[in-house]
Amino acid sequence: MAEKKSLLFDPVETLHSIEEKFEMVQVLNEEGEIVNEEADPKLSDEDLQELMSRMVYTRILDQRSISLNRQGRLGFYAPTAGQEASQLASHFALKKEDYILPGYRDVPQLIWHGWPLHQAFLFSRGHFMGNQMPEGLNILPPQIIIGAQYIQAAGVALGMQKRKKEAVAITYTGDGGSSQGDFYEGINFAGSFRAPAIFIVQNNQYAISTPRELQTSAKTIAQKAVAAGIPGVLVDGMDPLAVYAVTRDARERAISGGGPTLIETLCYRYGPHTMAGDDPTRYRTSDIDSEWEKKDPLVRFRKYLEAKGLWSEEKENEVIERAKDEIKAAIKKADSAPKQTVTNMLEIMYEDVPFNVQEQLEIYKAKESK
Repeated sequence: MAEKKSLLFDPVETLHSIEEKFEMVQVLNEEGEIVNEEADPKLSDEDLQELMSRMVYTRILDQRSISLNRQGRLGFYAPTAGQEASQLASHFALKKEDYILPGYRDVPQLIWHGWPLHQAFLFSRGHFMGNQMPEGLNILPPQIIIGAQYIQAAGVALGMQKRKKEAVAITYTGDGGSSQGDFYEGINFAGSFRAPAIFIVQNNQYAISTPRELQTSAKTIAQKAVAAGIPGVLVDGMDPLAVYAVTRDARERAISGGGPTLIETLCYRYGPHTMAGDDPTRYRTSDIDSEWEKKDPLVRFRKYLEAKGLWSEEKENEVIERAKDEIKAAIKKADSAPKQTVTNMLEIMYEDVPFNVQEQLEIYKAKESK
């Protein structure tokens, strides 16, 4: 039997040594206790309360949006419960001048950045007024094409770099989005130009029904940053303090010329992928759901704040009632928007209307005037 030749190098060992370096950043454990003092971002009491308020408000918004969808009063909707820390703590580290390029589940970040709630509802209904962003609001509408926002974010970041803006472009996708070609093209392009971008992958374990382990053999998604030559961070996406800390650091690095960062937030979505017929009980067990419910970001953060004397049931109820009132007013305002017509779409599609579209426009104007 031939003796096995010794290799001059061991690529498998090289891979494993890289993977082992991507340890998960965590500040709060599941009991709301600080387990990493060095990583604690030391937010003020007011900031801690504000972040919790936003998370509670967003959980209520999610519940109401699901209900409105089932009533037929909203169109497309992707539930967010379970991802509040990933979404809102990362957004909390941003400035108003930063640009957000969201995926379709990332409506909460847009709302807290300044997108009027009634416009978010109109967007869900497919109404063009939902995309008429207020002047000076640095956001793009939620991207429906999986991963396409990664390439757009690289371009926006490069544009801000050339204009010497002290701001970043931040974009979000899911673990499924990291399997798209656009994902790598975006981080590679931004890395090669050291563009001020933050790329977040919200690894909620499932791309619709496909579990994360069937998408890639990589131990982490964060390690894919190595191939693009940019920093990558794996963070507990159910821990708001950890998510805030790594996003804040990524922003500071970006605006100081350090280039982009890829952040993987390890989290979970409690509901279906979207309200368009997905049934998570077909591919997830109740045991898995129960295990992740123990990590709930709201429960974890609530315990932490209560121990510091910064949160109470009374304060939480105030936020819940405010959320319900504002959601009710916003859906009423969305209901009052003028009915969308074919001529609306034809008129706003082009600056200079082509002759063939002009013909169609006249036809529909005549129909709609009857």
